[in-house]
Amino acid sequence: MKSIKIKGMSCQHCVMAVTKALASIDGMENVHVDLKTSTATYEETKPISASLIAEAIKKAGYDVVE
Repeated sequence: MKSIKIKGMSCQHCVMAVTKALASIDGMENVHVDLKTSTATYEETKPISASLIAEAIKKAGYDVVE
């Protein structure tokens, strides 16, 4: 499992938006977004660049904590 910190989520709608954005990336599975910790965990079935993940999160309206 890999994880990434996300900034800007405040409700369950935010969680669903980030989950949908990450799940749409080819090669990403078992996405779980936790509002309390502002963290998304996931598994990769093939290598996925960090910039692609960050771009998907930004398109959903949130930011990645570096």
